[in-house]
Amino acid sequence: MAKGKSSTHNDSFLESLMDTSLYSMGAYFSDEHPDLVDEVIAQSEAIERAGIRAYAEEHDLSAEACFESLLTGLAVRYYNAVAA
Repeated sequence: MAKGKSSTHNDSFLESLMDTSLYSMGAYFSDEHPDLVDEVIAQSEAIERAGIRAYAEEHDLSAEACFESLLTGLAVRYYNAVAA
């Protein structure tokens, strides 16, 4: 593939990544709560390592709250990866 075509294809692909709910969710959270971005990422990584049930029990949280934190952290990481 020619260099110009590859660049155009990559730009188009990256733009398509921005047209997702996950990207929008990450962008919204990052814009509205910039002071909590690192915290939500760290918490989502901890939930990933422990698992939703185990993390919920250990921190006296509902599984739904843990899932929401996990999803928010994933969305913020996705947003950061695409927007970078």
